[in-house]
Amino acid sequence: MDISAGIQASLAGRYASALFDLASENGTVTAVESDLAKVEAALAESDELAAVTTNPKVSRDAAKKALWGVSALLGVSELTQNFLGVLAQNRRLSQLPQVIRAFRAIAAAQRGEVTAEVTSAHALTDAQLADLKTKLTAREGRTVKLSTKVDPDLLGGLVVTIGSKRIDASIRTRLNSLSQAMKA
Repeated sequence: MDISAGIQASLAGRYASALFDLASENGTVTAVESDLAKVEAALAESDELAAVTTNPKVSRDAAKKALWGVSALLGVSELTQNFLGVLAQNRRLSQLPQVIRAFRAIAAAQRGEVTAEVTSAHALTDAQLADLKTKLTAREGRTVKLSTKVDPDLLGGLVVTIGSKRIDASIRTRLNSLSQAMKA
């Protein structure tokens, strides 16, 4: 599997790559990806847990015990639990969100998937999302996974970002372009 040089070059990418290699050897990539999603959700929900991962005053052992306790409550696999312990021991817990993103990117690339971030002025219906997914899959030539968010400032239309490519079909951008054309 070819991992992008950008991911490999980053500290988080190296940790994610190592975790992916271990998960691949054990055949548990999907389970680890699920575990990391649980940990990410726990970090988002708990300010205390987030503080443990970012506060340099928390000792390595205290951080490791805290993460092991949380991972036991979340029911994560032994591999993920041990990985969190390694991050704590190496004082790299502050990199955990980036490691999770990098792991997802590596796993998606291995499956031949690409993630499209879709921003719309209003929430899209399931039918609209399915239609968009079909069109983007045909355009990209590989499976597209959609990540959606709503930004009322767009006024209407969509902004789709796939990797470094951006398709901006928002009304806000069209109005700005029209305004610039009128000034010239």
